[in-house]
Amino acid sequence: MAEHLKDCHVPCKMSWDEVETVCRLEALRCKELGVSRTNVKDYEVEFICDYKRVKEEEFYLVKWRGFAMAENTWEPKDNMKCRKLMKLFHLDLDKELRRHKRRAVPRRLDKEISSFLVQKARLRQSLERWQAHLNQTRNHPGRIFVINDMAVGCECTNCLEDPVDGCCPGASLHRLAYNEKQQLRVRAGQPIYECNSRCRCRPDCPNRVVQRGIQFDLCIFRTENGRGWGVRTLQHINKNTFVMEYIGEIITNEEAEKRGREYDSQGSTYLFDLDYVEDVYTVDAAHYGNISHFVNHSCNPNLQVFNVFIDNIDERLPRIALFSTRGICAGEELTFDYKMQIDPVDLDNSRLDSITLAEQPISPKSSPKKRLRVECRCGSSSCRKYLF
Repeated sequence: MAEHLKDCHVPCKMSWDEVETVCRLEALRCKELGVSRTNVKDYEVEFICDYKRVKEEEFYLVKWRGFAMAENTWEPKDNMKCRKLMKLFHLDLDKELRRHKRRAVPRRLDKEISSFLVQKARLRQSLERWQAHLNQTRNHPGRIFVINDMAVGCECTNCLEDPVDGCCPGASLHRLAYNEKQQLRVRAGQPIYECNSRCRCRPDCPNRVVQRGIQFDLCIFRTENGRGWGVRTLQHINKNTFVMEYIGEIITNEEAEKRGREYDSQGSTYLFDLDYVEDVYTVDAAHYGNISHFVNHSCNPNLQVFNVFIDNIDERLPRIALFSTRGICAGEELTFDYKMQIDPVDLDNSRLDSITLAEQPISPKSSPKKRLRVECRCGSSSCRKYLF
């Protein structure tokens, strides 16, 4: 039996870092992981999280590779053998202190500053992984380097009452999308720019709505009129309130056309164009997604699509958020119009006063790709009889 299994492979549920940690804990050597007899007891510093001075001795809070943040430890400077990471940490720290108009390094860092430094370290890691991937897959001798020294985020301490330079929407010449109840105050067709991981504001900032996820109890149920599965809310939802995000696999339009033909033959599809400014990418929720996969169409829907930008401001890749168009009662089915058309919005209602008339707002027309002439069974008085 064993001879038939020699070429058998199964996926490992642990990451490379976790496997390396297990090897070191069990004193196992692995050439592929770089764990040898001489370094098996060594532990690698992944990045530095914090800094403090006790009397005249300096300490660093260390994140160990392969271990959770809860396992971080404070290490005296004399124990630190990672000079490059220490240099990067102090460069980031100096920049952040200057941003706060502070010169001297304090004995203890503010939580806000240490949190930013961790975010910066994680961003640097992700860029390094991307750089490694680009170089591993390149077909030319020249190496590729990726550097990002920019941190795009607002300086507000109260984004709603005292937005600095228009907060994050102001950077793109738009107004804040939410009121004090975190309900929409912009019309359909206008983009939403939320605060992001580079902003000074707290997680409970009123300009952080979509990124908090679904806040209502929802139910997937089987419909009675042949529309398959649907979604209903188990709680009352006020008008202009965020309900859910349309999530799926992001693919190119070329791939979407290919999959669309296959889905057409099956009589269903979950392709949603990201065509806010360009028709380049599509979201496919057929195999990857969330509960929005089951939301049905209606010609008189109670949900409306908005394009949202948070950590990514590439206008070709908006996040698709569904907001209520009216008050929705508990037990009511949630729907949106698969073939919605959004009219252009008045310039004065959408942009900051400093915008010039030459900059016309672009009207998105996001809609799922469906080519079959499918009969509509929404049952509304304004039903168009066909979805497409």
